[in-house]
Amino acid sequence: MSVKVSVVIPVYNPGPYIEDCIASLLRQSLPDDEYEAIFVDDGSTDETPERLDRLSAEHPHMHVIHQEPSGWSGKPRNVGTATARGEFVMFVDNDDWLGDEALERMYAYGVANEADVIVGKMAGKGRPVPLELFRVNRPRASVKNAPLIDSLTPHKMFRKEFLDRNNIRFKEGRRRLEDHVFVAETYLLASNVAVLSDYLCYYHVKRDDASNAGFQRFDPVGYYGNMREALDVVERNTEPGPLRDKLYRRWLRNEMLERLRGRRLLVLPEDYRRELFDEIRAVFNERMGEGVVAGLQPTQQVVAALVGAGEFAKLEELARWESQIKPKARLEGLTWEGGSLRVGFTAEYQVDGAPLVFRTEDGEDLLDLPIGDAAMASIREQGATITAPVKAAKVDLVVRERSTAAEFFQPAEIIRERVPVTGRSDSGYRLVLKAESVVDPQSAAHQAPLGPGIWDIFIRMSVCGWTKHARLGAVRADGVDAARQGSLSGTPRRLVLPYWTEPHGNLSLDVDLATTRFDRDVSKVSPKDVTWDGGLHIALPLQAPDTEKVALRFTDSSGGATVETSASLVPKDAGVLLSSEPAIAQLTGRTWAVDMGLPSPQRDGTRWTKLAVGLRVGADGSVTITKVKALPKGAAERGPRTPAARLRRPLGRIARKIRRMLKS
Repeated sequence: MSVKVSVVIPVYNPGPYIEDCIASLLRQSLPDDEYEAIFVDDGSTDETPERLDRLSAEHPHMHVIHQEPSGWSGKPRNVGTATARGEFVMFVDNDDWLGDEALERMYAYGVANEADVIVGKMAGKGRPVPLELFRVNRPRASVKNAPLIDSLTPHKMFRKEFLDRNNIRFKEGRRRLEDHVFVAETYLLASNVAVLSDYLCYYHVKRDDASNAGFQRFDPVGYYGNMREALDVVERNTEPGPLRDKLYRRWLRNEMLERLRGRRLLVLPEDYRRELFDEIRAVFNERMGEGVVAGLQPTQQVVAALVGAGEFAKLEELARWESQIKPKARLEGLTWEGGSLRVGFTAEYQVDGAPLVFRTEDGEDLLDLPIGDAAMASIREQGATITAPVKAAKVDLVVRERSTAAEFFQPAEIIRERVPVTGRSDSGYRLVLKAESVVDPQSAAHQAPLGPGIWDIFIRMSVCGWTKHARLGAVRADGVDAARQGSLSGTPRRLVLPYWTEPHGNLSLDVDLATTRFDRDVSKVSPKDVTWDGGLHIALPLQAPDTEKVALRFTDSSGGATVETSASLVPKDAGVLLSSEPAIAQLTGRTWAVDMGLPSPQRDGTRWTKLAVGLRVGADGSVTITKVKALPKGAAERGPRTPAARLRRPLGRIARKIRRMLKS
């Protein structure tokens, strides 16, 4: 059978970080004879060459090419592409990994939509990935109708014939942004680009030792010289006008202005800041026209105006102020409705612990920036707007799987409220966003169920060019704690449990009993919650949409003998009533601990939970309810780990210790 996909992996001294990549390639759902992996070893000096030789010997569809070091990823990718036999080529970095069905799904999606480029949903482990691009599937995307330009890393699938016909290859040698040049050209020449958002295809990982090439400080002159090559690609393939301005705006925003804002600028050494500013200003004055700047968010326009005017000192002043801007969220409500979790919250931006203030002047909403009248006049002369489009402010609820960093937006309804600021002589006001979001565990992962594990809850707030994430739950309204309960949801049933993290008290979801948090919840059950009337009835802090069948297990406290029976969870008041009619003759004369068996599709069907209450059954059949020792407070909160995680963690600690020693 012909090869459908060739995966090309440039390799240089990854050490144990390559193990996740290898494991994910071996787990692919495509049959082995329908894909190949080509590892191009670029002169590694660690144990990797021998590791790859063993892999190639054991698996015929895993290949390795050894070459002299070239200094960067471009040449290894080109060598792998030239060798590839697949209909499509997929580029993967040696410290990243793929979803188990990534190749099969991306290939099928590309063929179905006659695409030259297929972009699969990405998750960033310590690295930023585009979020807006993956809100929905985009079977026929282009730079005109989708935010493709936000995703310029090469971790995509490309039709081999398309690359060969257009002679598209990576720039070689030690350089920056060679992937921008490559990907921008494919976007502009492709007959179609298909964006697959309903399956997590690619995991983009920041190494614990922060040695990924993209995390090293760069030489500004060389970096922006390389960036000009990406702009040249756009210039060759577009006409002057709105489209070219839109594409240029991506580099102006991400590679230039955002590097000069907030803490990202302030953490740099002072002389390097100035060097970076000067080089950015040169490119700005040379290539970025009025149409490019006009499409920026207001705060970005302000930074652009300061760059254009050469106002480095004012830029630093603005950066110090912006570095104090943080979103603050308050959890207002948490309720289960028909198997879905309704989350109510409010959010606003704060500066140095005080609310961010906007003002109104002549009927217009304006930014209230602390950079002085002269600088504001200079900004206006540069054509920048300080109008604040607060009507477009938005906040999203995001669920993020802890072990993989997979993120999914949840639908939210928003009310924008202006709260007057007392004590000011002008029309200053706070902007508070009130939102309600519904998380359906059966469809929250882009119309697919949330997988088993820990899902952390974030808000993503976008106002006037500030887009920031914050955890939700540490600040919460009265009554939310009492309302927090788990719920059996989905088909087949599984437990979804909202809980507070420790020590910060943020909101997370435990899906399918990934932690011992539910044990802790039911450990609060006491004898007053239990009745015996010939049958056992226990009130539990749990939601169930209908009557559910569960298992009940009695364990003899002295001899360890067990008796199992069936039970029912019946919705009642604010929880459920666990009811069972055990054969009392089997329990006579002993003291029993009581465990409940909940359905757990991912854990062999049943997971047992100690209920913290027991039965003392006399010889005459009389029953006394007893209390059983509660679960220890330090119960584990762990999600699944990736294959090399155990090895990476100690290596990361060692690397951080070495860096601290070198700085001291």
